Amino acid sequence: MTAEGQTALALHLLVVDDDERIRALLRKFLMRNGYLVTTARDAAQARRLLAGLEFDLVVLDVMMPGEDGISLTRHIRDTSATPVLLLTARGEAEDRITGLESGADDYLPKPFEPRELLLRIGAVLRRSPPPEPTALAPQLLILGPLRYDVERGELRRGDAPVHLTATEAALMRLFARTPHTVVTREALVDHLGRDRGAHGGATGQERAVDVQITRLRRKLEPDPKRPRYLLTVRGEGYMLATE
Repeated sequence: MTAEGQTALALHLLVVDDDERIRALLRKFLMRNGYLVTTARDAAQARRLLAGLEFDLVVLDVMMPGEDGISLTRHIRDTSATPVLLLTARGEAEDRITGLESGADDYLPKPFEPRELLLRIGAVLRRSPPPEPTALAPQLLILGPLRYDVERGELRRGDAPVHLTATEAALMRLFARTPHTVVTREALVDHLGRDRGAHGGATGQERAVDVQITRLRRKLEPDPKRPRYLLTVRGEGYMLATE
C-alpha cells in the first residue's frame, strides 16, 4: 500500500534528474510507497531506457546539462502517451506554461514536499487512459515446464513453487513486463537499485547484474550454458523469450 492508502500495483516510474542525491532520495521514497523505480542521470540515458522499457509515468527535471527536460518531454510526447511530471526550480507562470505546452501532464516547482509529489503522481496516473486492450501483457508466461504468474510474481514447475531470491524476483518482474524486448544492463543496474557511483563503479555493477542473471538462469533453463529463455543480446543486454 502507498502512503495514501492506495495500491500502486507495481507501476513503473522513470525518474530523470542530474542530481545524484535527488535521484537516490526520490527512488527510495517512491519505492517505499509501492512503485517500481528506474532512474536516469540525463536525457540521453533516459532516451535509451525509454527505447527498451515501458514506463507508467516519467518524473523529469527540467534543468539538466545537455538536452533539457522540455525537449525530452516533446520527444516522449511524439513517441508515446506516457505521462510526464516535470520538476524544476523555475516556478514562474511562463515556465509552467512552456512545460505544459511541451506535453507535460503536471508541473511541480522545487523545493517540494515528497508527499505532494506522491499525490500529484497519483492524480496524473488516475487521469491517464488505461492501456489499449490489444496491448495488454500476458498474465501467464510459459517457459518450457515453468509457468510465471505475472500478477502474483510466482514461478512454478507444475504445482511446485520455485523459490526466487528478492533480487531474482525483481529481475523476473522487470523482464515479464516486456517479454521479447531487450533490457539493457544499464537499466538492470538502475532497477535493482545499485548506485553507479558505489564501490566497484559502473563496470563492477554491471558484472554484478551478470552474476544475478547466471543464478536466475539456473532456475529457468534446462541447460543454463545454452539458454533458451533468458537470452543474452550481444552488445545490448538481456531478453526474456517465452513460448
